[in-house]
Amino acid sequence: METVYQFFNENLLLIYLLLFTIILGFEVISKVPTVLHTPLMSGANAISGVVIIGAIILVRQASPDDYLTLGLGMLGIILGMVNVMGGFAVTDRMLEMFKKKKK
Repeated sequence: METVYQFFNENLLLIYLLLFTIILGFEVISKVPTVLHTPLMSGANAISGVVIIGAIILVRQASPDDYLTLGLGMLGIILGMVNVMGGFAVTDRMLEMFKKKKK
């Protein structure tokens, strides 16, 4: 319990920053009109790609016995890939709406 308390004391500013960005992101996204959600998801693919690259670098630089770092890196890779695949699926579906119908 002492190590958890010490961790929070050492990283208090980063924890506040994380909470602030979560609240700010939620507020910004909730104000976006429904029509713009699909283009925003397409743009999120680029961000998820950066997350995937960062997670791969994290996993490659972690020591083999550092299970926390390896687990968080793998979680970042998996969640980033799910987001990228979902974004491409939604973008493809959106682009299908603009194609001419075959008669």
